[in-house]
Amino acid sequence: MAIEAPLSKYRRGNFKIYIVACLVLGAWFAYDGYLNKSFINEHTDEQGHPNGVLEFNRKSPPVFLGLAVAIGAYFLAVRGRKVVADEKELIIAGRKRIPYDAIEAIDKTHFEQKGHFTIIYKDSGDAEVRHRLSDRQYDNLGPVLDHLVAQIT
Repeated sequence: MAIEAPLSKYRRGNFKIYIVACLVLGAWFAYDGYLNKSFINEHTDEQGHPNGVLEFNRKSPPVFLGLAVAIGAYFLAVRGRKVVADEKELIIAGRKRIPYDAIEAIDKTHFEQKGHFTIIYKDSGDAEVRHRLSDRQYDNLGPVLDHLVAQIT
């Protein structure tokens, strides 16, 4: 029986907020830079040359659009990440596999107050590695932590 902890709603929501903010700022600057005549007149000198503010408002909308697309692409790439605690190992984001017999300790002193715990384990080269899991990154970490404690004791 595997216990899963998917990417948190907090993180998914933040990606959406960043995308909307980039699109709104890009639209606002595009409006001020190209359509708002009073803003254009206010930020143009007597010879008809735009000052730095108007130049920024004209050049930044494609950057904000590109940033929104990049954040959206990253969101699509990470939205399926999860922590899976199965019978033999802990799988973090589908990449890092930690066998239960390699885990030396779990520091859960801050889990109740701050929502994170640290797994201390030996990697394949016998080096001690600390990996922190936070409830800001993944939902449902309580059952995963309980399963880990049950497996290593």
